[in-house]
Amino acid sequence: MLFDESTLRKLNQLTLVASRVRAGAIKGERRSSRRGSSVEFADYRNYTPGDDLRRLDWNIYARLERPFIKLLEEEEDLAVHILLDGSQSMDWGEGEMHKFSYARRLTAGLGAVALASGDVLSIGLLQRGTVPVEFGPARGQASLPRLFGFLEGLESRGETNLNLSLREYSIRPRRAGLVILISDLFTPDGYEAGLRQLLGRGQEAALIHVLAPDELDPPLAGDLQLVDVETNHAQDVSLDGGVRERYRLRARAWIQATQLDCRRQGIRYLEATTSLPWDQVLLLEMRRAGIVK
Repeated sequence: MLFDESTLRKLNQLTLVASRVRAGAIKGERRSSRRGSSVEFADYRNYTPGDDLRRLDWNIYARLERPFIKLLEEEEDLAVHILLDGSQSMDWGEGEMHKFSYARRLTAGLGAVALASGDVLSIGLLQRGTVPVEFGPARGQASLPRLFGFLEGLESRGETNLNLSLREYSIRPRRAGLVILISDLFTPDGYEAGLRQLLGRGQEAALIHVLAPDELDPPLAGDLQLVDVETNHAQDVSLDGGVRERYRLRARAWIQATQLDCRRQGIRYLEATTSLPWDQVLLLEMRRAGIVK
């Protein structure tokens, strides 16, 4: 199990934050600012996988041969999409500070929050050149064992083009809701275009930036050959105190630029260094970042 019952009970008291509540298939824990009866018809929307078939309008289906879901006032489950970077660069660190294990725990925690709140949960593993690996759509705490089993079976490998992976995820039929990207952002072409495409399809977004301490302040010195774990590209370098300081400054500037870009696009950002206990990130830091409440 990815975490114990005590942590799970604490997570069950949280809910994910969405500034624009999405009309859903059944009444969830979230409450809308709209007024009206819970049995009052409001609108239709296209059917998407995971919707409750009891809400399908069979009369319209018989006439048009297309499935539509009836929306009632004050129905508010949230579609939650958690996208986990599964590239080889996430296979870094040891023990509790291993990046991919850390990211899986954060994914499990956020997934548990979504399921406890009655939201519809989907998870996608972002890996280039492989068949898409996805969990869900799922709803309800009865799905927790399947969620944990799915996450425990994942491995990080290969190279990931985040822009391409996010684009491929966005173009498939999905309910708009909240997308949470968990990644180290180590990708040559960036992530910005991919997230913009998700935003353009009506999704809200949050970014959890997972980094290891030695990626921000590498304990290296002397003449070395550095090898990219995803591309196997090698680079000879000579490291002294001055070079390391310039590296630290550039790493911090990169993080600050990422924060600024997210702020401009209305994306909630959280830097999660693996030296910080993962449960503290879930229970405290994500509250401060406005991802959960």
